[in-house]
Amino acid sequence: MWLWGACVNLQRDPPRHRYLAISILGITQIFAWGATYYLPAVIAQGVSADTGWSLEWVVGGLSLGLLAAGLVSPYVGTAIDRSGGRDVLAFSACCIAGGLLTLAAAPNLALYVVGWLVIGLGMGAGLYDAAFATLGRLYGHGGRSAITMLTLFGGFASTICWPISALLLAEVGWRGTCVAYATVQLVVALPLYLFFLPRKAPLHVVPPASETGGSELRQSRVMLALLLATTLTLASLISSVLSVHLLNLLQSSGMTLATAVAFGALVGPSQVGARAIEMVIARYHHPIWTKVASASLVALGVTALYAKLPIISVALMLYGAGIGLESIARGTVPLALFGSVGYATLMGRLAMPSLLAQAIAPFIGALLLARMGADTTTGTLAGIALLNVVLACCLAWLAAVRRAAVN
Repeated sequence: MWLWGACVNLQRDPPRHRYLAISILGITQIFAWGATYYLPAVIAQGVSADTGWSLEWVVGGLSLGLLAAGLVSPYVGTAIDRSGGRDVLAFSACCIAGGLLTLAAAPNLALYVVGWLVIGLGMGAGLYDAAFATLGRLYGHGGRSAITMLTLFGGFASTICWPISALLLAEVGWRGTCVAYATVQLVVALPLYLFFLPRKAPLHVVPPASETGGSELRQSRVMLALLLATTLTLASLISSVLSVHLLNLLQSSGMTLATAVAFGALVGPSQVGARAIEMVIARYHHPIWTKVASASLVALGVTALYAKLPIISVALMLYGAGIGLESIARGTVPLALFGSVGYATLMGRLAMPSLLAQAIAPFIGALLLARMGADTTTGTLAGIALLNVVLACCLAWLAAVRRAAVN
């Protein structure tokens, strides 16, 4: 009875239960990331050893999944704008579960790849961008704090799911691990989406005044959107390369694997710490400055790695703080710049190049490492990161000019 009453109240009065909705999304995000993006890091070696399939193709399944996610993301955003995020997120849980069950049953590499393509549909419909779009659709400009809170949950995805995945791998093998995560999606995530998330947004949301402006304002909107898409994509490229190749880059400087892992472990807590600080101080600044700070911290961290400064831990903590803030910025900056009307559609379009960059980034990083070496790879990433700081500052300047024109 309590559960039914909570569901009914949530449908009638979404703002009253926003913290419950954020908590539900936070829990489901942890296991959605753990069952998709973070899964190959634990099971890939076991899959390759058990089946004889090449490790490159086993890990490459994730890249194909991200490619599929990028291709469907614009349609996901449109669907969330049209009818809300509840049904889209429920669809994502079904896709992730179906893809994982396909992996578990795959007798050959071809069906394994098909499984990852199905998972990719679920990733496009159920990871951060879709969750952010859902919160923006529900709470309008008030979604900024909700998005920030959600990223705090997401920051623990690898911390929670990697040990669980390792335990499952040891106990039931990689196929059993896939079945276990599929069960979580169907038994936990799917009911939570269907019963605890409101179907539609409040009806009082109105377009910002700038949307009724002249052609000059519309042109500035297009320029802002293109600039924002570029800086988000570059940030995704950097973080994707380092998420896969950071340990190799650290080892190239003479570290042992154990030492590199110890230093690499600083990135996760730095992400969460930066997000917690942002949650406290967010009311005092425009979200665009979160984006500028994110790009600057990433650039400082990666440049320090390239310069081989003696305090590597500081460089990694700066980098971790930067990508932690980046997750917040990718959800809050579009909402602040363009308003809540059409926000989900915009998020879907912005997600497409970022997800495609994530799909190809590990391959680009591997190619640079093999052909040019670790120093050139890190230097290239540092150059991209510095360029991204310039773009973020240009974005802040253009946004200020646009606000002045509107006012």
